[in-house]
Amino acid sequence: MSNPLTSSTALLDFLRSHYPSAISSSTSEADLPSLSHQLFPSSSYTDNEKVETSQWLTTSSRLSTPDEDEAKHAERLGSLNIHLSTRTTLLGSKPSVADIALYYRLAPAVKSWSADERTGEHGYHHIVRFVDFVQNAPLFGLSVKEEDKVAVDHNDIKFVHKPLDAKEEKERKKKEKAAAAAGDGQTSLPVGQGKDEAGARSTKKEKAQEAAQNAGEKVKGAAMGDNPQQSKKEKKEKQPKPQKQPAKEAPLSPCLIDLRVGHILKAVNHPNADSLYVSTIACGDPPGTDNTSEHEGQIVRTVCSGLNGLVPLEEMQGRKIIAVCNLKPVTMRGIKSAAMVLAASPRLKEGEEDNHKGPVELVSPPEDAEAGERVIFEGWAGEPDGVLNPKKKVWETLQPGFTTTEALEVGFDIGEVPQLQEGDTAGKSTGKLVTNSGGTCTVKSLKKAVVR
Repeated sequence: MSNPLTSSTALLDFLRSHYPSAISSSTSEADLPSLSHQLFPSSSYTDNEKVETSQWLTTSSRLSTPDEDEAKHAERLGSLNIHLSTRTTLLGSKPSVADIALYYRLAPAVKSWSADERTGEHGYHHIVRFVDFVQNAPLFGLSVKEEDKVAVDHNDIKFVHKPLDAKEEKERKKKEKAAAAAGDGQTSLPVGQGKDEAGARSTKKEKAQEAAQNAGEKVKGAAMGDNPQQSKKEKKEKQPKPQKQPAKEAPLSPCLIDLRVGHILKAVNHPNADSLYVSTIACGDPPGTDNTSEHEGQIVRTVCSGLNGLVPLEEMQGRKIIAVCNLKPVTMRGIKSAAMVLAASPRLKEGEEDNHKGPVELVSPPEDAEAGERVIFEGWAGEPDGVLNPKKKVWETLQPGFTTTEALEVGFDIGEVPQLQEGDTAGKSTGKLVTNSGGTCTVKSLKKAVVR
């Protein structure tokens, strides 16, 4: 039996009952991500906000799944609570259909929460505040009956998180700095004497001593026949600075490409391009990495891929893939893409044109591979570049060597890269694409294919 809270049809019925003039009888589940402007016509939405709305619609459905692992469910709630700690709505301050979906799916659960779950030290107080705001704020205009609302007692707070006092924090840092200075061996000032006064006296005394010393040097030099002008000129002559040696350039190798196992947490259609998907992918990046964000407690990258119409959207959800993680980010129809998903397609015959109609198969890592695990071609070990320099065309030079074998394993064929057929690299055989733990990356059925 399906859960009505996870059903998009039930959500549409809820929306129709509260926004009858905005939601027509012909509106379908597929229209949900684009309903924000119909519900809130005074708000406009950027491409990134449209994608974020689609992602939150998926998350709201997962939060109401009854058979989800308890620990995973608590993790999702914790991530949502942190997200809402600095936002009025899911998008910040702007209303969206995702707010209504989240309210519809979470309100029944929040109703049954204990006081500790609501406002205890480890409670979800920001979620409670969000639910209360959505059901009562004129911004949303919901006509929820009083008996159906989540009853929120604003005076029943079990734990108060102490806000950071800016003045106290400033004083604390000031005391720490003073203590550190005292620890460095600075002498304390006499009582009643300020730092500026003591410093001024010390400076005057030092200047007087320096002037007397300079005068003595001049008299001594004159007596010995030294030319002060010549001495001064000699002091001005500076030795030429040694030239900085240019950084040694790493030799061309497939290892320069940062290939990792990625886990697609969700994928949606690109709002402005029929041929693109927008995926949220965990690639093992540490917090604070450029061009990443946080989603459901994980650090993720947003990735646009031209797979719409070639790989079913359902096949993209929740699966492991291989991602190229050090290409320079590019904006694709308004959304910045920070990686690339590897996929195989048939190799073109001589004179044949690429009609981009497929078939296309995603490269799959071993089932037990973890997101972020490094992937390399056998025989080509080494460290990847931080971000590949587009002017050097490292990817463009090496990509023709990416292929699949008769055994459906992904490999690197040096014969397709003329620049590597000299010196130490000459004669190397095709190296399989393997994870650090030793598993081989494969495709379903395409042999001798191009991988890109």
